[in-house]
Amino acid sequence: MSYVSSALRAAAPRLLPPPWRSPRPFSSTTGPTTKKSVPYQKTLKEEGSGSGEPSRPPPPSAEVVVVGGGSLGCQTTYHLAKQGVTSVVLLERDRLTSGTTWHTAGLLWQLRPSDVEVELLAHTRDVVSRELPAETGLHTGWVENGGLFIASNKQRLDEYKRLMSLGKVYGVESYVLTPSQTKDLYPLMNIDDLYGTLYVPKDGTMDPAGTCSTLARAATARGAMIIENCPVTGIQVRADDFGVKRVYAVETAHGTIQTPCVVNCAGVWARALGRLAGVHVPLVGMHHAYVVTERIEGIQNMPNVRDHDASVYLRLQGDALSVGGYESNPIFWEEVSEKFAFGLFDLDWDVFMQHIEGAINRVPVLEKTGIKSTVCGPESFTADHKPLMGEAPEVRGFFLGCGFNSAGMMLGGGCGRELAHWIIHGRPEKDMYGYDIRQVTPAAPDNNRWIRERSHESYAKNYSVVFPHDEPLAGRNVRKDPLHEELLQQGCVFQERHGWERPGWFSPRGAAPVLDYDYYGAYGQERHRDYTYNQLLGDEYTFDFPPHHDIIKNECLMCRNALALFDMSYFGKFYLVGPEATKAANWLFTADVSKAPGSTVYTCMLNKRGGVESDLTVSRISPGDPASPLAPTFEGDGYYLAIGGAVAQHNWSHITSVLQDMKLQCKLLDCSEELGMMSIQGPLSRVVLQEVLDTDLSNEAFPFSTHKLVTAAGCTVRAMRLSFVGEMGWELHVPKADCVKVYQAVMQAGARHGITNAGYRAIDSLSIEKGYRHWHADLRPDDTPLEAGLAFTCKLKSGIPFLGREAVEAQKAKGIFRRLVCFTTEEKVPMFGLEAVWRDGKVVGHIRRADFGFAIDKTIAYGYIRDPAGGPVSLDFVKSGSYQLERMGVTYPAQAHTKSPFDPDNKRVKGFY
Repeated sequence: MSYVSSALRAAAPRLLPPPWRSPRPFSSTTGPTTKKSVPYQKTLKEEGSGSGEPSRPPPPSAEVVVVGGGSLGCQTTYHLAKQGVTSVVLLERDRLTSGTTWHTAGLLWQLRPSDVEVELLAHTRDVVSRELPAETGLHTGWVENGGLFIASNKQRLDEYKRLMSLGKVYGVESYVLTPSQTKDLYPLMNIDDLYGTLYVPKDGTMDPAGTCSTLARAATARGAMIIENCPVTGIQVRADDFGVKRVYAVETAHGTIQTPCVVNCAGVWARALGRLAGVHVPLVGMHHAYVVTERIEGIQNMPNVRDHDASVYLRLQGDALSVGGYESNPIFWEEVSEKFAFGLFDLDWDVFMQHIEGAINRVPVLEKTGIKSTVCGPESFTADHKPLMGEAPEVRGFFLGCGFNSAGMMLGGGCGRELAHWIIHGRPEKDMYGYDIRQVTPAAPDNNRWIRERSHESYAKNYSVVFPHDEPLAGRNVRKDPLHEELLQQGCVFQERHGWERPGWFSPRGAAPVLDYDYYGAYGQERHRDYTYNQLLGDEYTFDFPPHHDIIKNECLMCRNALALFDMSYFGKFYLVGPEATKAANWLFTADVSKAPGSTVYTCMLNKRGGVESDLTVSRISPGDPASPLAPTFEGDGYYLAIGGAVAQHNWSHITSVLQDMKLQCKLLDCSEELGMMSIQGPLSRVVLQEVLDTDLSNEAFPFSTHKLVTAAGCTVRAMRLSFVGEMGWELHVPKADCVKVYQAVMQAGARHGITNAGYRAIDSLSIEKGYRHWHADLRPDDTPLEAGLAFTCKLKSGIPFLGREAVEAQKAKGIFRRLVCFTTEEKVPMFGLEAVWRDGKVVGHIRRADFGFAIDKTIAYGYIRDPAGGPVSLDFVKSGSYQLERMGVTYPAQAHTKSPFDPDNKRVKGFY
């Protein structure tokens, strides 16, 4: 019998594998080893599986074909059938659960630092604990033994308190326990180094075979067809009359199924399946492991444990424990074997050993406990540790449900339901943007180094505290704008957003370049020493005001009192042009943008349910002669779209899909890389820019929401009078070759007026202070313009139809049952979002976005609230309540505002100071 302690002693003196000498980290090309056991009484592997004969013949056609019979495939099939799709086929190349699901730990933790994920987890829990047993009379294997998160320091416990406050919004029972209370709950636990714990009584575990077989039973009862031993050999894709690629059929070893829709739920094998259709699937395969102990006296009925600081989990397995975690040097599975079904890898103790010491420290009895078995199998991981879902941009009808980063069981129910709704209705019900394949930067799928680096970092940091202002170190410097080097030398501390380096804030300590990724010293890589950028990030690892708070304050107040220059070159810059461009614009945009050239309009784009897919500015333009990045040539009408860079790819995909569906004669052109963009904002912006631009900048000659082609420092630029910070100012859209010259001219002219560089941390503060929305923060696809206070962007008084109009009109007639509200607190306390909102002693919502407003000197927070009685949320309802915001378990009195607390009359943007 081997013991956990002996494994630790045996592993310690052994040398690590030779350091990798190519751009590839330590990896494995091996296939499965001999049969190993997993800690489940039942698996779905049977003798004779993979014999070559399908469990039933494939049908000639289907509405939807799901490929992959793991957790996601079974959940998606079940929810498609439940939502009324009568012809669903699930194809599994071996037996259900083969590949990854069959050996997964099956943990379900209800609380995560995301409101959407809390909702997804809640649905999974409901499916396995209530829905499936009620429908089938079968037990799924759900065990509700509770969950315990371990905190060894204040920052970790602060994170847990944030989760507890969010849990109150969703009715998730949780308690912060002292070390002694934790000992009472879990007598075998060492509490000497504990700061506290978070206990969630209704967390639990799922059984993979029990869950998937019950899902299959319920799905087939509703008409779905599940075919095992039926590998997919090809996917037929055909172009329609407009050249749009669409799924046509799925080829298998036993026949072809004609279908307009394929769902890729193939896990580690999803990349190979995607290639059959010409779709890039940006994920990697890795070895992921746990060990199962022998019987432990007194462990029965104990909660599952996550000791994040030790990067280890302890899962109750009857009268034993499964011990696993996330190591800093995971093994990449290079050559994914098609034959791999119910096999496992040999456990590499040199890699796994880092979990053992933490496990023994937390539960000392493990030192004398035997190891019954080791489980090391393949898992798929992604660049941001989030799944890949939705319709692929390359091929219509090809959907993804893969890359679940070891969370496929616990997210499966929620994501399966959303994916089914996505397929049926074109969009999910919830805000799934974070999982949407359409938000992945276009350069990412083909950039193996980027995928590998980011996937490694996300894996290694999976148990790290999620701090508000953290940034990745991996996969950086992929896309740099023309001002990057200029700003770097002036102390710019960059943020990364979808491949772009954008200014975060400016450090007085000088340059802080982002260096090549060092894998945190893994795989024989030497860690960077005296890494200034990493040190600056580390200084901000806090839930208090960060140490650079006063620097950002200075950037904000200089903008409010004088002027600041913001480099916003990472913005998406698209042209919508062609004979039917106005027809497209009228349908796409909620506002009336079909105005004369020279106009600029702030508008939204909606989905069919009235949810906001984007907010952006749209400028009517005239064709260029000759063509240039500032003015392309075109026939018909033209519009220039400026969109936040972090969501530009999502916008591109949304617009493209709508144009394809409408079959309109117009083009969408991407000039994001060809143009830079700098925004000069503040009361002195006119004085300074009047020295640089060759045009009259008075209110009469250049009013708000207009644009012109002008000359700056001898260069042609497009000047727009707009603001995202609530000040008078102009954006300059500049050809990339001229950006540095124009920037230097503006800075030189502004020097005697006190101009300063400012970054997106300042924009976040200034914009929330003015009440401007941030898409995917306080404005999402599950929010409507009426709920978000953006009814003014909707052309409801006109007779012009637009996408989502019917839903908006129906909501207006019925009433608004949730509303975005601005709150301020007198007490200067940092908030970052997810805080619970209390009204008259009842939880009515949570904060989506929060920051500190330096001009009003208060914390500002925005959140959607509901009436607990179920009635509409009117402005009178908002005004009549008494509010508190709960931060980390402590409530703070708050004032609700129905208008922006800063410049509510909107005078400053119009130049009236």
